[in-house]
Formats: sequence, structure tokens, C-alpha cells
Amino acid sequence: MTQIIDGKKISAEIKDELKEKVSALKAEGKEITLAVIQVGNDPASTVYVGNKKKSCAYIGIRSLAYELPEDTTEEELLSLVNQLNESRDVHGILVQLPLPKQINEDKIIKAIAPAKDVDGFHPQSVGALSIGQPGFVSCTPAGIIQLLKRSGITIDGKECVIVGRSNIVGKPMALLLLRENGTVTVCHSHTKNLKEVCKRADILVAAIGKPKFFNHEYIKEGAVVIDVGIHRNENNKLCGDVDYDDVFPHVSAITPVPGGVGPMTIAMLMYNCVQAAEMEI
Repeated sequence: MTQIIDGKKISAEIKDELKEKVSALKAEGKEITLAVIQVGNDPASTVYVGNKKKSCAYIGIRSLAYELPEDTTEEELLSLVNQLNESRDVHGILVQLPLPKQINEDKIIKAIAPAKDVDGFHPQSVGALSIGQPGFVSCTPAGIIQLLKRSGITIDGKECVIVGRSNIVGKPMALLLLRENGTVTVCHSHTKNLKEVCKRADILVAAIGKPKFFNHEYIKEGAVVIDVGIHRNENNKLCGDVDYDDVFPHVSAITPVPGGVGPMTIAMLMYNCVQAAEMEI
């Protein structure tokens, strides 16, 4: 029988564990603070930021919200980031992407102090991951590892195929699966024979950004499928990169959309915030 990997349930477990930890830190007089910066009012960003604030409130993390106008300059944003870097009270800094076109995202990511880089995007965080050193890990890939482990799925020795090579998902995902002793293949737009490569996967991570791209022809019987995509279909319903109904009978485990990978991203952001505060103690 196919196992549906429940990201809502697993993220709730992680948040409850963090809530206990935060409560213990508060008893020692330590309050954890996350600063969230949003430039402009992109509707999707506003939803994400709202969900992050709700999670902070539930776990007991203080959140500082900086909602800046669309025409904010790069210098103004850098000045705020620098101010938060220097604040002893702030443990994590999150700048919600995408940013308006007048601001260089790369410059902003690099400006965040690595010790407060709870998104795990700073080159120092990425470099630490690549050589197996401690550091913050990008939240979506870290969440996927937790989904697999907490669902009783073994990574060690498995053939793992990732479709997508973004800096936020594909590349860190490959490094994390390697860390867990998976045998990893990363596919992308130049990969030849994509179906054949995907059919080798014991664990397939679909992060291609195309709705319902993967049908059962890409799937090895009994594989585990992790769907990172999120789109709206012609009926305005959420769907992923995987054609869920077509693939479901062929897999041993699968993440739904919504309710799979999505909730884990925020849970791992909260985990990184708590880790940032603990590193200071």
C-alpha cells in the first residue's frame, strides 16, 4: 500500500519539539528573535511571511516584521540588514525573496551575517554544507531529509535522482542526500534520456517547476517520490511537478501537494532560528 508522506503532521511534530526547547531557553532568560524583511507586497510573499509569523508565535519565537515599500533602494535595505547583523537581540535574519528589480538579491544574501543566515543561502553556509562542516542548511532540502527519516525511509545506499539544479533546492538536496550515503544523480534541462534516468531512482526528488510533468513513465515501481513543485492548475487547484493520481499506484511513498514538502520549509526555518540562538549560548 502506498504511504502518503504527511508533511503537515511531521512539521507539527518538529514545531512541538522546538516549542519545548524554546520554553526551556526562556526559563533560562533567553528569548529567540527572528527578523523578517519584506520589500513590496507580492501576494505570495505576503502569505509566506504571514505563515512564518504564525509559526514563530506558536513556537514562542519573537518575530520582528519589517515591511518596506516597493521602491526601497538597495542601500536602504543593506543598511537595515547591517543594523540587524549588529543587534545582539536578533538571532536570525530572513529577507523574503523575490526582491524588486532595483535590488541585487545576491548582494543582500551576502550581506547577512552567516551566524544569522537562517535561510541557509549565504555562500559560507553553502560552502560549509559542501565540505560537511556545521552550518545552516537551506530549509526545503533540510525538510525533505526530515520527511524521509521520520517516515522510516532509508536513504543509505539508495539511488537518488533530483530533477532541478537550483541553488535553493537541487544543489543542497544533492549534498544532503550524499551526506546520508545516497548515490546521487542531478538532472536538468540538458539531461539526455530523462525518463530512463528517473526510472533508476529509488528516491526521486521532482523540482523542475513544471506542473504535472512527471507521470508513471518516469517512475520505477516501488520508488519514493518527493514533489517540490507548487502550481495552480486550470481549475485554480494546487498541484505539484508530479501527476499525483497517475503516479500514486506505482510508488511505495509519495508527498502530496499541498501538505507535503511545503509545511516542512517553515518548520526547518524555525529549527534554524533555534539553532542560531543555541550557538550563541
